Amino acid sequence: MYLVYVSAAGEPIKMPPKIEGVVAKYPDLFEEPTGVVEREVVHAIEIIPGSSIPKGRIYRMSPGELDELRRQLKELVQKGWIRPSVSPYGSPDLFVPKKKEGTLRMCIDYRGLNAITVKNREPLPRIDDLLDRVQGCRYFSKIDLKSEYHQIAIRPEDQHKTAFQTRYGLYEFVVMPFGLCNAPSTFQHAMNRIFHDYLDKFVIVYLDDILIFSKTVEEHVAHLDKVLSLLRQHKFKINGEKCEFGHTRVLYLGHEISAEGLKPNDAKVASIRDWPRPQSVTEMRSFLGMTSYYRTFVKNYNIVAAPSTDLTRLDTPWEWTDKCEAAFRHLKHALTHYEVLKLPDPDKPFIVTTDASQYGIGAVVAQQDGPKLRPVEYMSKKMPSQKLAKSTYEKELYAVYKALTHWRHYLLGWFFILRTNHQTLRWMRAQSVLSDALKHWIEVIEQYDFDPQYLKGEYNKVADALSRRPDFSGALITEFDLTDDVTQSLVEAYRQD
Repeated sequence: MYLVYVSAAGEPIKMPPKIEGVVAKYPDLFEEPTGVVEREVVHAIEIIPGSSIPKGRIYRMSPGELDELRRQLKELVQKGWIRPSVSPYGSPDLFVPKKKEGTLRMCIDYRGLNAITVKNREPLPRIDDLLDRVQGCRYFSKIDLKSEYHQIAIRPEDQHKTAFQTRYGLYEFVVMPFGLCNAPSTFQHAMNRIFHDYLDKFVIVYLDDILIFSKTVEEHVAHLDKVLSLLRQHKFKINGEKCEFGHTRVLYLGHEISAEGLKPNDAKVASIRDWPRPQSVTEMRSFLGMTSYYRTFVKNYNIVAAPSTDLTRLDTPWEWTDKCEAAFRHLKHALTHYEVLKLPDPDKPFIVTTDASQYGIGAVVAQQDGPKLRPVEYMSKKMPSQKLAKSTYEKELYAVYKALTHWRHYLLGWFFILRTNHQTLRWMRAQSVLSDALKHWIEVIEQYDFDPQYLKGEYNKVADALSRRPDFSGALITEFDLTDDVTQSLVEAYRQD
């Protein structure tokens, strides 16, 4: 076995020989997982008393999808992960394209089952506590388990509840499938049981993110050997392609960790830091609307913003002066400085606010700080071209999907509030699956435990501004040059909205 890691510059660098030697001792860990392994932790599905048994429907599939369905059902049966069922339950199955591999992945629409499942409120580890443990360390390894959920069994009396309908009969899982609402908590509990004696000493685990940390190479060799030995003892399999061994700098839970300490991932503030200079009154009002939302945390906000505010007056000609530039830069710095940004407090619920425009999506995750919301992180992305002509519902749902996956390390396994300015999202769990993209988004969103709330547009200034950054629309025009076809698509999109 020959293992390398890749430097920031993209050059392959061989890992330290001692560490490579440890990894090479465990070739069996890199094998494909199969069968059901008896473990202390199994997944239970408690049903809310008085609930009606959910029954789905069989989605229509193309001939190619039916061929793939037969193949995947056969593979899952051979691995011992599913079996034929006579259960009264029956969630629908569907396919989600895996773009990178160009393949189809079968997944189960467990929205009906999740709606009647008693939610597991077992707390996850505090991220700040986890990160405190790695201070002063120089060597790090990250381990990713392969098909991690399928390596946990379903409690025998609950297996029939996972039943799913297919064109070729009813099947049920005997291992934990992707899509069950309490699966993250079960997986965390399993990892805690395995590494209990060593947690916080040289290993921390947050869901499926396992991090080993040491001060010297010699220590790291011993620590890595112990972790891999425990994984072998408990018959877990790992994904070698996603593991990192013996690094001196890693990204973990949104932070870059190295011997120099911790620093936030650059993406945390990039949406604000890279905001382009406003070119019109409309763009300036959008920027000021966002910054004013956090005026409480910016010292002398009215004085600092005065040159920018003056530009929005009807009796003032548009002229970008040095004072305007200074004010613009000052406000951007203020919003990305730690006097404004809040460190996550696991004892308070997160509040995620999202918005989508024709050109982009924006989101902010925040927590209550006295009478005001204080931001933890920002996010904004240009709307991918293939989604430009979609309905408002799909654009808003895409914004929610991207926000939840972007902040997965904060949100998965915790109850939070989701705010958006499109009312359809309040009933998203009851919406029909309309496209392959929606299938995937809804499947992922259903992993999270949140209360969706409608937020009127005038109160959604931050996410709204992030989704309408001036460079998003400019990038769109530059990329497409507004050909007749694209112009027609935009016209049609506006008509639908």
